Amino acid sequence: MPGWFESVGALEARGGETFLAILVLSTLMWTLIIERYWFLRKIYPAWLRRNATVWQDRHVGTPQNRERVRVGFLASVSQKLQPHLALIRALVSVLPLLGLLGTVTGMVSAFDVIAEIGAGDVRVFSSGISQALVSTAAGLVTALSGLYFSIDLQRRAEGEAERAAGLLAGVRREPEVS
Repeated sequence: MPGWFESVGALEARGGETFLAILVLSTLMWTLIIERYWFLRKIYPAWLRRNATVWQDRHVGTPQNRERVRVGFLASVSQKLQPHLALIRALVSVLPLLGLLGTVTGMVSAFDVIAEIGAGDVRVFSSGISQALVSTAAGLVTALSGLYFSIDLQRRAEGEAERAAGLLAGVRREPEVS
């Protein structure tokens, strides 16, 4: 494990402060993604079965009242499925921008070194270029990987909402195997 921390520390030293921000935000993004998959796989199915059974056992007077209760239940389903999805999408959007910020700050530091020392020794200003490249790559890689899972989670949430509506309409759908 110490080797892993050392390599992250080396990347942080080469990537600058923006790399640290990218690391923190991508950790948050992945924590939220894993939490959503855990919820959809382990918690939500039991919650849906329990509440759908309560719904099917309930006979609420008039058809209008029954429809109001159904709409309320579907709203609670949507509310259960949607947390963190907007934040995950926002993080996917922000991460490449932080990579771009790292590019700009790295290039500015490289030009500062050139202004102070001159362009005679390439090694002197290579740390600024390294910072630019590492930050850009980190921002893009984390955003692209998060984009796929963000879209997948949104698709699954919409599918589960449709399945819940079908359960309440009396049309039983088997859960998707994923």
